[in-house]
Amino acid sequence: MKILVVGAGQMGAGIAQVCAGFGHAVRLNDVDAGRIAAGIAGITKLLDRDIEKGRRTAADKAAILDRIRPHASLTDDVADIELAIEAATENERIKLDLFRALDAALPPAAILASNTSSISITKIGAVTARPERVVGMHFMNPVPVMKLVEVIRGLATSDQTFTTVRDLALQLEKVPAEARDFPGFVANRILLPMINEAIFALYEGVASVEAIDTVMKLGMNHPMGPLTLADFIGLDTCLAIMDVLHDGLGDSKYRACPLLRQYVAAGWLGKKSGRGFYDYRAAKTNGAAVAATPAR
Repeated sequence: MKILVVGAGQMGAGIAQVCAGFGHAVRLNDVDAGRIAAGIAGITKLLDRDIEKGRRTAADKAAILDRIRPHASLTDDVADIELAIEAATENERIKLDLFRALDAALPPAAILASNTSSISITKIGAVTARPERVVGMHFMNPVPVMKLVEVIRGLATSDQTFTTVRDLALQLEKVPAEARDFPGFVANRILLPMINEAIFALYEGVASVEAIDTVMKLGMNHPMGPLTLADFIGLDTCLAIMDVLHDGLGDSKYRACPLLRQYVAAGWLGKKSGRGFYDYRAAKTNGAAVAATPAR
């Protein structure tokens, strides 16, 4: 299958790597050549790590990278694209604009999938002339490792579109789970309120960053604590999803914690900015992130 991946960040690069790893020809797009190059560099680094651990060979790496082609334009050389997977930032306006552009540029038979973690597939499909070919394909992070793919039907998504995307997920050795088109679907409707409640516990002085994460890791057997996970996801993304849940479901239980809003306003976005609930700048010198002092 010929696949266009739109967005060369951590999610998009991961999707490109997995698709190319299973024999698909991938074109990787982003807003500029530098971001595409950074995405491919990240893929190369992960493949090198796989080689070091004996999971892949140098020949595997070369074959995967050969199947991924930088693609700076959404309008040129896309007549043969069969599937586009959008993996842009979790911003409704950006996604709607991208789907309008993809709908205008790609052949009528192409499926348009979104990796959105919370935004309505029905609303995304409605800005195109092919809503029956629009579907949610929500990969988990990190894509090369995590097995789950939420497959979300919009109101108009056809059975054929759903089946094609579900079968692709299976071919990529993922486990597809069907979800209806509600805000946050399944994964983030459950996960993000839990993270938000952990932030409230910090905000209200119930416990420290380390204590909250320790309770959830050792008491609930989570692989990482909710505040660590929030930093990993990106606090801006967490806030965007909470706002989608609150706006879409209209229940005060989805109100974002004021501390989360404060951190995002300060530019403390988590690991990607060097500072969130933990200070990752310290890791550069002593090898480990340390809990940051919460703003009150």
